[in-house]
Amino acid sequence: MKTRVGIVEDELLVADNIAEALTEMGYIALEPAISYMEALTMIANERPDVLLLDINLVGKKDGIELAEKIKEDYDIPFIFLTANSDPITVDRVKKLNPPAFLVKPFSKEALYSSIEICLHNYSLQRSKQTELVDKENFIVKDSVFVKQGQYFHKVKIDDILYLESDKNYIFVHTVDNKLWVRTSFQRFMELAGSKNLMRIHKGYVVNVNKVTVINTDKIYIDKVDIPIGKSYRDDLLSHLMTT
Repeated sequence: MKTRVGIVEDELLVADNIAEALTEMGYIALEPAISYMEALTMIANERPDVLLLDINLVGKKDGIELAEKIKEDYDIPFIFLTANSDPITVDRVKKLNPPAFLVKPFSKEALYSSIEICLHNYSLQRSKQTELVDKENFIVKDSVFVKQGQYFHKVKIDDILYLESDKNYIFVHTVDNKLWVRTSFQRFMELAGSKNLMRIHKGYVVNVNKVTVINTDKIYIDKVDIPIGKSYRDDLLSHLMTT
């Protein structure tokens, strides 16, 4: 299957040249986005395998802010493209630990190498994360066994109220307990395999079957109010109306 590459570039001529080079190299070049919001729409609709992010974009938010959003809400590797290699820009970029940083103009060979190395390193990282999850947590029928110290605690998936993010950890809240897991939302949701676990905020995943009250900007589960992120509201409401 061909790799789908998302292009976020505010100069249309440059974007077209990149798309043409990608096609020549055997990738699928998606329709370019020129702004922060266009990029998020493209990511949601097209689900690229890797992103090429220009730092200067149309609008108030730049490519570095977009990368921060991608790291929070999506599991997609990205490569920065920029004509600016000044110390301030480089310092901002370094905080996101990107797999590659290409300074314009760059060759087709450099672009190819960056994409392939990026995807390779991303694949290795995912494998290590999966191995960690498999060692520390595992599924038996309808339950997740979560390792806490020397013991594994059984948590029925249907008993999960919500998940709360705390940097490299998530907290699993049930009616009777609160356990921590060193993994990501996406990894835990893949492990649990439940359609009822839904992300509604960059810091929260909820069991939609446990929602008791909902308004425009928050929901309530077991008397706990949880914020709804603007980018998640429509999906949440759609899900609730169809269940």
